[in-house]
Amino acid sequence: MPSKTLHFSSPRHLSSLYASREENLVHAERALGVKLVTREDWLKIDAPAEELARAESLFNFLDQARAQGMTIRTPDFHRIADAFARGEGGALQSLLDQPLVIATNRKTIVPKTLGQKLYLQSMLAHPIVIGIGPAGTGKTYLAMAAAVSALLQNRVERIILTRPAVEAGETLGFLPGDLREKILPYLRPLYDALHDMLDAEDITRLTEKGVIEIAPLAYMRGRTLSKAFIVLDEAQNTTPEQMMMFLTRLGEDSRMVATGDITQIDLPRSKQSGLLEVRHILSDIPGIDFHTFSGSDVVRHPLVQKIIAAYDAYRNPIGASTAAAETA
Repeated sequence: MPSKTLHFSSPRHLSSLYASREENLVHAERALGVKLVTREDWLKIDAPAEELARAESLFNFLDQARAQGMTIRTPDFHRIADAFARGEGGALQSLLDQPLVIATNRKTIVPKTLGQKLYLQSMLAHPIVIGIGPAGTGKTYLAMAAAVSALLQNRVERIILTRPAVEAGETLGFLPGDLREKILPYLRPLYDALHDMLDAEDITRLTEKGVIEIAPLAYMRGRTLSKAFIVLDEAQNTTPEQMMMFLTRLGEDSRMVATGDITQIDLPRSKQSGLLEVRHILSDIPGIDFHTFSGSDVVRHPLVQKIIAAYDAYRNPIGASTAAAETA
């Protein structure tokens, strides 16, 4: 039987390609019909010629993904190995043949997971993108990075960042200060992300000129937003009427991204979330793309993945053990 040995720079380099989990190699063996043996910094593939070539392409792809800054987690590995087993490696390879790097004034942002890369590609290809997923997946951060990059490249003339001012257990009326001071805490996460990408002086200048606008969702009513990149954060806290109002603000040469986590809805129980409803209404319309993140796309502290998995297990005991294993 033909065999081939692939060499890598270190044992850690090699193990990172399969999320450092031996059971992932077993999964690849079953999916691809090959025998895999690892020692130190090499991987030996034993298989008939066609299956061997497919397995070699898989690990070359994973190595390229790693070189582009992506972190391979167990769900990513399974998804990619299964795609190669189905003969869809070429389609995945196109993701790496066109590297996605978002350049801003302060830092260069590279997608860290396959889900993040697909999300960025979706934002480049569709006028409206709705990103849904748990905390820490980069939904809003990547949308804002795409918005800043579009502004710096003169593809849009302004950025509009908005979110609904919905209390998360606190009562807005009892907060100190005037209306602006009451609302500022709800917009602070947007300011924080913006300061990660632009110098403070540039933010002040562009805000004063109206090139960058950060405002509560209610301020969008009645407007037509042309030649703009509009990001709606915390979209799970919009009502159906607010979501429709927001999406119908889209003007000429504009792009919209709405992001939200359907597990963190702060609306009164009597109100439906616009983010939950919109998936059923607009999912078949060309030009609108829905991108769903999973726990495997979480790029915050590793404990965040475990917290999300634990809450999923508590809320949905059926199948939770499988979901928890996938986030490892």
